[in-house]
Amino acid sequence: MTEMVFGTTPVRAGDPILPRWWRTLDKWSLACVLGLFSIGILLGLAASVPLAEKNDLPRFYYVQRQAFFGGMGLVTMLVISMMSPRQIRRIGVMGFAAAFVLILLLPLIGEDHGKGATRWLSVAGISMQPSEFLKPGFVAICAWFMAAAQMIGGPPGRLYSFITAVVVVLLLAMQPDFGQASLVLFSWLVMYFIAGAPMVLLLSVMGIAAAGGFFAYGASEHFARRINGFLSPEIDPRTQIGYATKAIQDGGFFGVGVGEGSVKWSLPDAHTDFIIAVAAEEYGTIMVLAVIALYCTIVVRSLLRLLRERDPFARIAGAGLACAFGVQALINMGVAVRLLPAKGMTLPFVSYGGSSVIASGIAAGMLLALTRTRPQGELGEILRRGR
Repeated sequence: MTEMVFGTTPVRAGDPILPRWWRTLDKWSLACVLGLFSIGILLGLAASVPLAEKNDLPRFYYVQRQAFFGGMGLVTMLVISMMSPRQIRRIGVMGFAAAFVLILLLPLIGEDHGKGATRWLSVAGISMQPSEFLKPGFVAICAWFMAAAQMIGGPPGRLYSFITAVVVVLLLAMQPDFGQASLVLFSWLVMYFIAGAPMVLLLSVMGIAAAGGFFAYGASEHFARRINGFLSPEIDPRTQIGYATKAIQDGGFFGVGVGEGSVKWSLPDAHTDFIIAVAAEEYGTIMVLAVIALYCTIVVRSLLRLLRERDPFARIAGAGLACAFGVQALINMGVAVRLLPAKGMTLPFVSYGGSSVIASGIAAGMLLALTRTRPQGELGEILRRGR
């Protein structure tokens, strides 16, 4: 009966770790991640050259850095993808604790790099954004709390996860980094829904979040300026949104040609937040659709594989990681086409940035590990555990 419902497991006792890992891995999702990274390098060859020349650096300086950090991120992803759910939970909790401490230090030693928000730490000439590393750890610790709450005599894990989410969202909003705060809150709502939260509670939390947005609009000039720019019926052609919108329009379906785009010479963040505008201008809508298809494949395949998962932690954490991954990409591309207000959020594995690509590798590795095919135990054992 178990095999009819959940399918037979390909895991064999005594298998070496590498053959077992390869046989149980979601190879389609892995291929999509590699495809996104390759597209990021391709776009970086065009988008980062103007910035390198402006800073009197070698033409492919930023591409080389992206390849280096991307290689680190991919290696990290592959190593983490070989871990068990218990190991994922442990490294997630430890990673969350480390990133949380770094975020607490931002008001004292953080930098804003002229962006109007204190989000970065600089160590030995290398900048890092702790909030990027906080997200996968946040998902792991909240999923742990929620899974523990489902055990007989377990702790009030849902309450602990709610308190954790509130503290993290407030810390991110104080930077201010409302984009990452919204993403963290969204991932928590997804996990809470998977864990069986009542709809009334979820709607109440969304109402509180909306009220917080209105408060932030009145209290933060940084936030209000971005909202006003988004709501304005006129697009200033000299702004980043103006340049990005024109580039997307000029690209059409097939693009203006490789290396022929002009937006990369005007956009300060062409290699990071607005790299999809470079893709749309030079390669056209067909490239953008290919990028969207890769993200959708990762998210949909991960959620479908998690439907068979009986481990509450793996199911909840995997859903939170998959949805956060997809929504971050959606936000980045939505900003570029002016469907969403500017948020300063990178496109996972495509945008330039050491923190972004390494943190994306950690999150993708955790997702690949949690979606691997594994023995689910006997049905009777699962029923006894739920009594």
